[in-house]
Amino acid sequence: MCNWIVEKAEMKGSGKGPEGWFDVNQANVYFDHPYHAPMDHSLIIDFVETPNQVGNRVAVELSEESARRLVTSILAALESGTNSHMAVVT
Repeated sequence: MCNWIVEKAEMKGSGKGPEGWFDVNQANVYFDHPYHAPMDHSLIIDFVETPNQVGNRVAVELSEESARRLVTSILAALESGTNSHMAVVT
């Protein structure tokens, strides 16, 4: 059964869709049945330009294991990137 519990996060960024680049202002994140990925459940992230309206969006459906690896990789990239840029400033 789908639970449709959605975590929302305000964003500042850009996404690229079929018609080019657009602003990304929100991410909708939930763990439920995917629309396309061949698995029973997935972590689904919709990066959207305008919340609550049909329009520009980029969606991904990830296995639980893949999503956890992505979180680890994001945190590692932020840490190493921040440290690298701080070394240039000081």
